[in-house]
Amino acid sequence: MLFNETVYKLRAKVGISQEKLAEALSVSRQAIQKWESGASMPDIENLVAIAKFFDVSVDYLLSGIDSRDTELLRITHNTLPTYSKQPTWEAYFKQLPIEYRQCLDEGKDVSVYEKFFDAVNSMPDTPEKDDAANIIFRIVENAPPVRNYKYTEPSELDKIFELGDGYKCEGTAPDGDALLDKIHGGWLGRICGCLLGKPVEGIHKGTLDCILKRTGNYPLHRYLNREEMTEEVCNGLSFPINKRAYPKDYLAMPVDDDTNYIVLGYRIIKDYGREFTAADVASAWLKLQSKDAYCTAERVAFRNFVNGYLPPASAHYKNPYREWIGAQIRGDYFGYINPCNPKTAADMAFRDASISHVKNGIYGEMWASAMIACAFGSDDIKSVIRGGLAYVPKTSRLYEAVNRIIDYYDSGMSYDDCMNDIRTRWNEADGHDWCHTISNAEIVAMSLLFGKKDYGKTICMAVTPGFDTDCNAATAGSVLGVMLGAAALPAEWTAQVGDTLHTSIFGVGTVSISEMAKKTLNHLAKEEE
Repeated sequence: MLFNETVYKLRAKVGISQEKLAEALSVSRQAIQKWESGASMPDIENLVAIAKFFDVSVDYLLSGIDSRDTELLRITHNTLPTYSKQPTWEAYFKQLPIEYRQCLDEGKDVSVYEKFFDAVNSMPDTPEKDDAANIIFRIVENAPPVRNYKYTEPSELDKIFELGDGYKCEGTAPDGDALLDKIHGGWLGRICGCLLGKPVEGIHKGTLDCILKRTGNYPLHRYLNREEMTEEVCNGLSFPINKRAYPKDYLAMPVDDDTNYIVLGYRIIKDYGREFTAADVASAWLKLQSKDAYCTAERVAFRNFVNGYLPPASAHYKNPYREWIGAQIRGDYFGYINPCNPKTAADMAFRDASISHVKNGIYGEMWASAMIACAFGSDDIKSVIRGGLAYVPKTSRLYEAVNRIIDYYDSGMSYDDCMNDIRTRWNEADGHDWCHTISNAEIVAMSLLFGKKDYGKTICMAVTPGFDTDCNAATAGSVLGVMLGAAALPAEWTAQVGDTLHTSIFGVGTVSISEMAKKTLNHLAKEEE
């Protein structure tokens, strides 16, 4: 029940006029009219006054649920956490501006509560703020859709598939050594792309361009190595590039969540088989990595697993990051084990994504996985991109956004103009924009199209715009690595990882990239072996 309906029913129940209620609350009758019509919301002070007048809780006014009976059961002297010390990603009450923005993005009608969101967000980190945030969560969960919202974005697999556009990326997967070369290319392509973007993850483009120009690497065309990050290069920079870049002779891929997830995908199939469930993925996460290995939506999902929220509830319970990029970086392995079978790749990606994401957060992983599957049989970049999009609802924001980039490319727009358009529509200084599935999917699509099947050019174009640099170069590199095969990837990129991948996965540690590619063959469907 909405606030305006609740106030009207309470007033009618006690038989008091708007004038009398206004007098009791020391407000104008016009204020009561606006509250009951839904034209405005009272501030915090008036919410408390209304609750006291009708002898209900503020919780009841906003969500229709009165929690006071439950409150009476609480022990008088509770042992409470230090709220200010709770990690940001795990404390819903610290991320209310992101929740509000996310609600607007996905068409939830919460605009009438904007001032309430702001007021709670401005409170100190206390039990009262946590309680108020719980009320906000109930509002979010029960919020109706805005009128005339233009997108239809389900989070259920059958409904997602029903809304696909039916495009088919034609092609036949190779076999034998050629198949292994493409799988190996996917692993290497992702890892090298990630290594390129890792040192500058989180950087703003102006600072990135400054570093590249000072090191003679503008436009970006090679790795950023620690040896060249001299005092002169770093002078005046707040970004710690001298600590983030890796030595040229490191000869390995350091631990990174973007590459951990390939190995985690391998372990999920190894432990649970190709028919694994979302619950199996949740179990694997708890068993194979610590909490700190997961970020944003994944960290929230991990917390939810521990607290007994199973998929799909784990994806949306107090998770303001539910459409961020996290799932889009997790599905590569499902593409590797489904050559030219994008629907099965997308199905597996859905099972993985649905433990932590909804809507476009899910679609991002399905798109990436299906693209990789298509790349085994096609060398047409646009067809591969569209082949992945075939398993994304044509009524979604992601589908619209990626097709916008395709249209830009087809119209003859330059890479720089396309990049500037993306950067104009998405603000790199806003964490929600910086880490969103859609903003980064646009960059991936752009780099694949304008890179024209040149591996080095493609991953550099994925890093140049900024945003989630390691994720985007890794995804674009994975798609192109499969398409070209490992043997065709330039040594200037592959030699620097030395066939070695470090992970933080329990019981795995460091692996050989080429050996992991061979093991991947064991997980293909029987008819593909």
